[in-house]
Amino acid sequence: MRAALTVLRKDLLLELRTLETVPAMVLFSLATFVIFHFALNRATVSGQLAAGILTATLLFAGMLAVNRLFVAEREQGGFDAFLLAPVDRTALLVAKAAALFTFLVVLDVVAVPAFALLLLGPSLGPPLAGLIAVLALANVGLAVIGTLVSAIAVHSRARDLIGPILGLPLLIPALIATARAAGPLLAAGTSGSPPAKWMAILALYDLVFTLLAYAVFDFLLED
Repeated sequence: MRAALTVLRKDLLLELRTLETVPAMVLFSLATFVIFHFALNRATVSGQLAAGILTATLLFAGMLAVNRLFVAEREQGGFDAFLLAPVDRTALLVAKAAALFTFLVVLDVVAVPAFALLLLGPSLGPPLAGLIAVLALANVGLAVIGTLVSAIAVHSRARDLIGPILGLPLLIPALIATARAAGPLLAAGTSGSPPAKWMAILALYDLVFTLLAYAVFDFLLED
């Protein structure tokens, strides 16, 4: 855990100094919400339509961070240094997934209020606790899959293309479960909780891919 915390601290400090990833994610999501606001030509959206817009926007904004997750290690020899260090190599997986999860949480904090302002309207305030739970599970899945895909793509010349090509198909189940779980929360006049069925599917998806990433990351890093 000490190695993972060290790498995580390095990534967060690097982002605070350069501001290369999170601002780009935020600007992308805000621009997308503005486009939907005018393109749909509707005062407000709700229900499954609103959930689809929110989920797809956050997913594509998150892919910007996925593409840059291992760039510093690739360009500055961080992979070689980590392989030579006497630490568990899965610490890099934990650190990078935690860093990506942190970026996604910051994105949610900014993007969700903007989404509510531009597309939900003043009368549609989603149950906050339920929406936080849905987005937290979605962020875990995107962080784990994104880290795994980014570690594969960074060794390729076309890493900006390989990341989405590999990542988006793997994230389709999480995308569906997130949208279906958030849909009832974004319906007009709702005050309930997200459907247990879709929350369970999303949690199971996170668990399976977390175990899979933990099992293969060590071999992936050597290759």
